[in-house]
Amino acid sequence: MKFQKFLVVLFGILLVSNLNLFAQEEEMTIEEWQAEVNRLTEQKANLTADVNAFQSEVNNLKSVKAGLQTFDDCMNELNAMLSGTEADIARFRKAVDDLDGKIKARAGEKADLQAALDRLKQNKLSALPEFYDRVHNQMQRALDAWIEKPKEINYSVVKGDHLWGIAKKKEHYSNPFAWPVIYKSNRDQIKDPNLIYPKQVFKIPNLSDEEKEKYEKARRNYKPAPPSQGN
Repeated sequence: MKFQKFLVVLFGILLVSNLNLFAQEEEMTIEEWQAEVNRLTEQKANLTADVNAFQSEVNNLKSVKAGLQTFDDCMNELNAMLSGTEADIARFRKAVDDLDGKIKARAGEKADLQAALDRLKQNKLSALPEFYDRVHNQMQRALDAWIEKPKEINYSVVKGDHLWGIAKKKEHYSNPFAWPVIYKSNRDQIKDPNLIYPKQVFKIPNLSDEEKEKYEKARRNYKPAPPSQGN
């Protein structure tokens, strides 16, 4: 109501100002004066209708707002629909955090992590706003972007090769102490680890985490023998 009163006063001021300016610019006949009054009166009616429509919309929005639940009420209702207690949600949150950490660290087999993520997706709690995008989109994109190295590659022996040198190559282990892995994986071809031959094709498997640690420790602890002293 206050706004409408303000509009009426403002319209009156504008009406008088416009008529005065119009009258100052040129002499007006009664018909011209009346036409200007009619135009401004129509403008007032249009503005008043706009204000009434706006006020009606405001009232409707207030009614809608009054009927809305609070955020906490909505979340409690959603949790109840999904049959999840606070303890259930806390356990699911931990499972999501743990798996997300493994995916980012690429710890374990990709297939195993994908299976674990699929199980999270099947849990009704993954539909909660807190989890949906993370479980169904972000973590899946991270897995899709993970290009696994082949479990093993083949290497063709060339003249001058030895298991120590093959294991030392950057494209293999970058650690010569890991040569026993190549030896064990190719026992069908290698009778003596000191004797390998050109054109033999060896399988070079990936090292497990335990093997990496084992042979890295061996490299760190290695101390070459001191040079022999001549008499």
